[in-house]
Amino acid sequence: MRERMLVAGYRGRFAPSPTGPLHFGSLVAAVGSYLDARSQGGEWLVRIEDVDAPRCQPGMGDTILRSLDAFGFTWDREVLWQSRRGEAYAAALEQLKQRGLAYACACSRKEIADSATRPAVDGGLAYPGTCRHGLAPGRSARAWRLRVPDERIATVDRIQGELGQHLAEDVGDFVLLRADGLFAYQLAVTVDDQFQQISDIVRGADLLDSTPRQLWLQHCLGAPTPAYAHLPVVANAAGEKLSKQTRAAAIDPAQAAPQLLAALRFLGQPVPEELARASLAEVWTWALAHWDSARIPRQRAVAI
Repeated sequence: MRERMLVAGYRGRFAPSPTGPLHFGSLVAAVGSYLDARSQGGEWLVRIEDVDAPRCQPGMGDTILRSLDAFGFTWDREVLWQSRRGEAYAAALEQLKQRGLAYACACSRKEIADSATRPAVDGGLAYPGTCRHGLAPGRSARAWRLRVPDERIATVDRIQGELGQHLAEDVGDFVLLRADGLFAYQLAVTVDDQFQQISDIVRGADLLDSTPRQLWLQHCLGAPTPAYAHLPVVANAAGEKLSKQTRAAAIDPAQAAPQLLAALRFLGQPVPEELARASLAEVWTWALAHWDSARIPRQRAVAI
């Protein structure tokens, strides 16, 4: 690892899901988290969030790592793969069970749809608590859920300001272990942030609505709460977030320097005109010397 002074405790991370190649929105998130860490003398870690195996493309995790390398990113520790962390997630779930914070749920999606009375903040349905006090006779567990409090869970985001949810009303008791036997994203990411001692999370604002659930899980697991900074997501002309579903084009290593400049401009950085003909190394040198997080747009999405 390169020799440098580290800000005490600062450790950031970039955690893509290998469901498709990195696109411009992914690049913006990587640039924002990387420069935030480096500007404060901290560490930057990479995690491949492949816990949802059926959605992940074979070999895509390695493709993502090669793309990051081609764009000039360097990370400080071994890459963490969620698909290899099942024992850690199982141990965390068992801890929650032993403390009476997690319970078995027999509900199918159709049953939830038929009984739910309100939408959830993430576009789904708020779980109505059907199995909260035990399974009905003759029913068996399909999933495991976390009990949420009847109160507002909130924090102050460095970019977006105050954010929070009344979990019982906005989400309901949420899933930790899915009916298909896979651990849920919320549990995996919280366990991994604690394991990697992540102090600062800089990521896209599409994950804002997940944050209060992670805050509550951190409390339940006795984990420290990182500082959060949610970058505006990149949207297309129709206002849709760039993603595999919206057919976002993959970033091109042959155009690394101009795409890095575009990401910096998107994040509000005052890129000088003369950098238009600069090499990738020169762009990084400028970015590392001039990064100013105060210039990041204070909004959830910006169309390009």
